[in-house]
Amino acid sequence: MSGFAPQLKIAATYMRGGTSKGVFFRLDALPVEAQRPGIYRDNLLLRVIGSPDPYGKHTDGMGGATSSTSKTVIVSKSTVADHDVDYLFGQVAIDKAFVDWSGNCGNLSAAVAPFAIHSGLIPEHKLVKNGIVKIKIWQVNIQKTIIAYVPMTNGEVQETGDFELDGVTFPAAEIPVEFMQPADGEGDMFPTGNLVDNLDIPGIGTLQATLINAGIPTIFVNASDIGYQGTELQDVINSSSSALEKFESIRAIGAMKMGLINSLEEAATRQHTPKVAFVSPPASYLASSGKTVQSADIDLSVRAMSMGKLHHAMMGTAAVAIGTAAAVPGTLVNLAAGGGSIESVCFGHPSGTLRVGAKATKIDGKWQVEKAVMSRSARILMEGWVRIPTV
Repeated sequence: MSGFAPQLKIAATYMRGGTSKGVFFRLDALPVEAQRPGIYRDNLLLRVIGSPDPYGKHTDGMGGATSSTSKTVIVSKSTVADHDVDYLFGQVAIDKAFVDWSGNCGNLSAAVAPFAIHSGLIPEHKLVKNGIVKIKIWQVNIQKTIIAYVPMTNGEVQETGDFELDGVTFPAAEIPVEFMQPADGEGDMFPTGNLVDNLDIPGIGTLQATLINAGIPTIFVNASDIGYQGTELQDVINSSSSALEKFESIRAIGAMKMGLINSLEEAATRQHTPKVAFVSPPASYLASSGKTVQSADIDLSVRAMSMGKLHHAMMGTAAVAIGTAAAVPGTLVNLAAGGGSIESVCFGHPSGTLRVGAKATKIDGKWQVEKAVMSRSARILMEGWVRIPTV
């Protein structure tokens, strides 16, 4: 007789949302010990994804060994008034036994509402047979409201369509997503009070940066200030250990400046946030898909780091930060896009382009944004049960 216990069997759905993929759970479908925060929940999600994996492949789990595909989502009926569901996001590290709960995933935000409908979390009276359903989501990690507009056909979520999203291979149905009041705190989205700060980075020198809390805490720097054109693709950055070390140094020092950590050493335990992105004026380049992005079709180029590597497209939350920063005259993002009053930008990223809109207003000396808006798509890839050894 074997002394090993059988595998746990947990109801789960594997979904794509935007340019990310993740394993989705109803909170009440998790083992009782995992229905509350703690080590048991973290260990369970690590095992689901297949982390930590020293081989960096996630062969023994559901992860895809990239920051875009090592994601988990827990959804439940909302505990917050006037909201439909609560959405909790866990970013699972690849080579470390660590789940980062410090931020949101903007891409998977587009999949939360369809998942909620599919899994019976939305009451029948709120749904329509044909048309658009408005789902109000409470994002637990950042304590913010997200509104998704989900198309339905014949009483079911419409997943197929002709909406194309650069970074996603095939077209699908469009899901507009609104990130309400994306700035953190009391509406002052710039934690230092400055639109541009100076960061003293060892080996680089003094670097101009826009530090913003909107969508997700993000550090924006000029591509030219760190030796790049701003049109680079993944391999240029991810194949260079010195480049990755440089970005991690910028991230750690920026996090200190933003008040997110108290020591540089803490940055290692907060991998998901803040993000680092570099911006540049529009220039033509060949995207990873092979198509040419023309400078005339974009307002600026942006490249962003996620979990220590250059992202293959753009994180949804970082897109919110881009749109918000672009709307505030004088930020590095705004200046790269030509400066002045901006309410919408189309930016180039490694996989193509993306448009995001935001309108900023200054109230009592503080910049505020009511919402940032963009369109994504989502669909179920597989549903049933995930099985893992007892944790």
